[in-house]
Amino acid sequence: MSLVTLLPFIVLIGAMFLMTRSAKKKQQAAAQMRNDMQPGTGVRTIGGMYATVKEVHDDTVLLEVAPGVHAVYAKNAIGAVLDDDEYNRIVHGDDALTADGTVVPDDASSLIEADATATDDSKVDLVKEPEAAGADAEDGAEPKDAQSKDGAEAKDGAKDGKADGETGAK
Repeated sequence: MSLVTLLPFIVLIGAMFLMTRSAKKKQQAAAQMRNDMQPGTGVRTIGGMYATVKEVHDDTVLLEVAPGVHAVYAKNAIGAVLDDDEYNRIVHGDDALTADGTVVPDDASSLIEADATATDDSKVDLVKEPEAAGADAEDGAEPKDAQSKDGAEAKDGAKDGKADGETGAK
């Protein structure tokens, strides 16, 4: 066998080695994090629940999920060990992380300034222009806002008695 024939296999084995090595490092880091848990630290479970560690055993952890409410979890169910500032900010709503002073309003009405001198001319006209009707103008049909010969408004921009059998239903 030549080297050219073996080269794809060698590259494939090398890629598999690198991928398993990376995954193994992540697993070891997660196991180290779980082993370094101490009572009193805040954690987030893999289900997204925040709790405080009360006791650490070999394979289990006793968590206080609310004052006076305790639950036993497997160590593998701990997704992250949080530092005190982050835990207090998330659970208790403490604003330890301050933003640059930007305040986001609860509703959009406070984003626009109410101008008492605004006139009706400032409103946007959303009516379709006859020259912009596009396909209606090509069919020879009148626009929606156009008046028919007898003064009644045409429905759906179509003339009465259309040859293709449409009744104007939407």
